[in-house]
Amino acid sequence: MNSAERRATAGLATIFGLRMLGLFLILPVFAIYGTELTGATPALIGLAVGAYGLTQALLQIPFGMLSDRIGRRPVIVFGLLIFALGSGVAAEAQSIHGVILGRALQGCGAIAAAVMALAADLTRDRQRTKSMAVIGISVGAAFMIALVAGPAIAAQAGLAGVFWATAGLALVAVALLYGLVPAGGEVAFRPEVNARAGGLPIVLRSPDLLRLDLGVLVLHLVLTASFVVLPVVLESRLGFAGGDHWKIYIPVLALSVLGMGALIGIGERRRILHRLLAFVAALVIIADLILAGFSQSLPAVLLGLWLFFVGFNTLEASLPSLLTRFAPDGLRGTALGVYSTAQFLGAFLGGVLGGAIQGAYGVGGVFIFCALAAGVWLLAAVGLSAPASYQETTTQAETT
Repeated sequence: MNSAERRATAGLATIFGLRMLGLFLILPVFAIYGTELTGATPALIGLAVGAYGLTQALLQIPFGMLSDRIGRRPVIVFGLLIFALGSGVAAEAQSIHGVILGRALQGCGAIAAAVMALAADLTRDRQRTKSMAVIGISVGAAFMIALVAGPAIAAQAGLAGVFWATAGLALVAVALLYGLVPAGGEVAFRPEVNARAGGLPIVLRSPDLLRLDLGVLVLHLVLTASFVVLPVVLESRLGFAGGDHWKIYIPVLALSVLGMGALIGIGERRRILHRLLAFVAALVIIADLILAGFSQSLPAVLLGLWLFFVGFNTLEASLPSLLTRFAPDGLRGTALGVYSTAQFLGAFLGGVLGGAIQGAYGVGGVFIFCALAAGVWLLAAVGLSAPASYQETTTQAETT
């Protein structure tokens, strides 16, 4: 990467990481502290966890298309301010229904497509996976921080304190957008300034884009559903108090980065990243089956979590990078809007279905459901084409 690409990547990864940290902070604590809210039930707790995903899903496409027309930065700022407002509503809520409302309002700050599109605008094709990988690592880092900070904040300031912290993180991200991300490079790097007319139907007719959209939907469905029940597994089956869950998560996540780096490195060097997706989906299936059958064994849970996070981190970095390579010129924001819609729809479905399945079939039923969902994605991933840039590289190598 050149200096402009490094600065853009670092700035956007920090902003995206802060945004995701705000969302992740509640995951390790809500299944426990949410029971204290008026009217709380397992199903409503799951709905509160996933509610932001529904409004994110509804607004990612409009926000992505808007970013193609008026620019990425105004859309990002507006979305972060809306997210901060929703955090304040959730912080002041006394009932589960009020938290659901606040979480839904948080989701109205649908900036994921605009942030990833800006990262793609500011990096060259050969450097794009590195940029997306750094953003993916920032998501993993945010997750690790949340697993420590969430319980710590909740212990000192309660659930309201966690939501106020998320509001503050959003405002910090607004300042960093102008302080860290280079100005002007957006126009210099991207060939499109205005979105092409009729772009959404074009995006929705692409089989390869739809396969990637399905992949991110399943990925976040599995993540959210898992964290409806994982805190319960660690506390009730393995005997770890809420404040000690980080002792499980942090080492597993840190080691998973090594697996992610190895897989992405192989995929990019050999230009087969699109072929590795099915293998990574298989890792997620194996992880969920281990967690379903051996959730009372600490070594088995550690192995299952490591396999899961290797798969999650790899897909979190590689899916958006591949998607920007398949997206038609002038429709990158629109394509990423559809992608982000699928991502957050998966989060919504994971929260709702995870809570409902836990109530009906217990913890094991949730992990079996996640394995089946990952199996659907595996079948879809097998048919993914090679990106044009991979084909061009192969042709050039054969010519020389």
